[in-house]
Amino acid sequence: MKMSCINRFYLLAFSISFISTSSAAMAESIKYPDAQRIEHVDTYHGTSVQDPYRWLEDPHSNKTKAWIEEENKVTQEYLKKIPVRDAIKSRLTELWNFEKMQAPYERGGKLFYRKNSGLQNQDILYVQDKDGSEPRVLLDPNKLSSDGTAFLAGTAVSDDAKYIAYGISKSGSDWQEWFVKDIATGQDTKDHLEWIKFSSASWTKDGQGFYYCRYLKPKEEDKYLVKNLNHEVYYHKLGDDQSKDVLIYKRTDQPEWFFDPYVTNDGKYLILTAVKGSEATNRLFYKDLSKPDSKIVELLTKNDAKYEFVDNDDSNFILKTTFDAPFGRVVSMDSTKSENDKSAFKELVPETKNVTVIGVGSVGKHLFVVSLKDAYSQVSEYDFSGKKVRDLDLPGMGAITGFYGDQDDKVTYFRYSSFNTPLIVYKLDITSGESSVFFEPKLKFLPKDFITIQAMATSKDGTKIPLFITRKSGTKFEKTTPCYLYGYGGFDISMEPSFSPTTLTWMEMGGIYVQAILRGGGEFGRAWHEAGTKLQKQNVFDDFQASAQWLIENDYTSAPKLAIAGGSNGGLLVGACITQKPDLYGAACPAVGVMDMLRFNKFTEGWAWVSDYGSPENADEFKALHAYSPLHNIKSDTKYPATFITTGDTDDRVVPAHSFKFAAQLQKSQAGDKPVLIRIETKAGHGAGKPTDKQIAEITDKLAFLAHELNFEEQATKELTPHSR
Repeated sequence: MKMSCINRFYLLAFSISFISTSSAAMAESIKYPDAQRIEHVDTYHGTSVQDPYRWLEDPHSNKTKAWIEEENKVTQEYLKKIPVRDAIKSRLTELWNFEKMQAPYERGGKLFYRKNSGLQNQDILYVQDKDGSEPRVLLDPNKLSSDGTAFLAGTAVSDDAKYIAYGISKSGSDWQEWFVKDIATGQDTKDHLEWIKFSSASWTKDGQGFYYCRYLKPKEEDKYLVKNLNHEVYYHKLGDDQSKDVLIYKRTDQPEWFFDPYVTNDGKYLILTAVKGSEATNRLFYKDLSKPDSKIVELLTKNDAKYEFVDNDDSNFILKTTFDAPFGRVVSMDSTKSENDKSAFKELVPETKNVTVIGVGSVGKHLFVVSLKDAYSQVSEYDFSGKKVRDLDLPGMGAITGFYGDQDDKVTYFRYSSFNTPLIVYKLDITSGESSVFFEPKLKFLPKDFITIQAMATSKDGTKIPLFITRKSGTKFEKTTPCYLYGYGGFDISMEPSFSPTTLTWMEMGGIYVQAILRGGGEFGRAWHEAGTKLQKQNVFDDFQASAQWLIENDYTSAPKLAIAGGSNGGLLVGACITQKPDLYGAACPAVGVMDMLRFNKFTEGWAWVSDYGSPENADEFKALHAYSPLHNIKSDTKYPATFITTGDTDDRVVPAHSFKFAAQLQKSQAGDKPVLIRIETKAGHGAGKPTDKQIAEITDKLAFLAHELNFEEQATKELTPHSR
């Protein structure tokens, strides 16, 4: 079945007299690097727009490199003056240091899973025979680079478990190189594939080769900037040079399509999912592999809904879809029927209003439907006829991933986590429905000491915005309580309860953590997502601002004690909110954010985000983009909150120029006494695969910055002292 997702030692003593330089005094002492302003003007639909820091878009120029070096120096000089920084790093490292496991899957009589002993930079891939023999290391990415920046980006095991294809990305880039390993010997074959991005691999039933997608080789100097267009599907035969790979499908008339190839459990069909950019809708094609030289059948081509292949019973395809079901349902269809014949759909699991289907796993000819109700997971089990077997009992208000396997498997595995519970793996007997703990980490804190509640804020237009509010027992809701408000709101992505040592450390420091469920996400169906896109994108910012105002008005915190944070599209969220309502927050932490909404579509896969953002080439959408673009809405003589911007120098998802230009403009325009710092990680990308030591260092700096700027260093130091916990 297709894998569907249904990221110390104690400080022994502290001085009784806590001494810290005030934020204002430290900020006044900052001398930001000189960022030259040039005369550069672009014209959009008759509107002239200045871009004085255009030169920062060139990561290879000596001027940009010098600016990066100086900015990092300024940031580290500021941070090293914050005494609580060492205590934060010590406790964060301790909380991070527990054994972690991904949900296993079975293939060819063997069990495969990733595991981390605690502080290893990258997870290690293990293989274990089902008879209970000792697991052995199959692939250790930590040995592939001296600094831990090589990341195991994807794996695919042949049906007989003889070979594993695996992808490696380096320095956080989305580019991957793929290799093949003999599972019995642990030795690599001579297979080596390059210029792969946004692709899985899927083996043919005979184990002689696999399907994957790639791009044409870019120029070396452009590989982190070049637009990613013309995804192509290839078949690689084991042992062949990549130059011999067979082109299966491409669409030069549709350069913005991404493909995802998958060979069905019975080996009869190659399924191709075709998505234009980041749209929440797609097309579905297939090729009959039992017939030599068969053509690609374009089965569902209207791009009018989401169609996710789940499994098949010969020519009968089981799909998760939003067609005539904005919250999602499961249907089957005879693939031999005429193309786009929705009348061929047979409903297996009907839509339930306000319960959003986010994933369907198929194992042992049973369907495991993972849904969100009130933005947290529930799971129901059905047979292939659509008969409900049971609802699974879950530990609480959290998130579920897993349910990987094949049609002849008798057991499957899933993983549960919540704001206070990290990654417990369960083994499920499919027939009986009985589950047992397969893996549970040993922790250096007590989950019961942390409490999560749900509340509702009201957005500008009256829409109710759910909030998850988590704190350590004993932490009071009051105006002096520091608050970390996090949001995303985009691309149909659902923000579920999840565990993080970052938020746990924050709560141990005495703060509360709030996760806002914003429009633009996928938590409440298709309409919820669309209400936060294109001309309605401002709804997302209104939702987040309303969440902040609700927390302040209800005395959970106060503006000087409120920090807002988000990454990627969430970085855009933070940037837009501080430029629209700078006095509503005490601090802001935008990470790898999309800050220049007039040029986001010029680099790598930025063009793919037009589905959510709209295009600057469209006059009406330009007007909306220009109205909220963080870079273009920074105003002179304005007091902005303390701001800590983070990015990576090899981020080829959201290129770092977004953060560079935003930081330079905000530093120039800051009229208040709060610092504007940017931390630029080297050999790091958008976030996936970032080594543990780099993650801990960056998070330490962010939390130290917040403790200082929200003026609760003394409290945080006390709370992090061992005898206080």
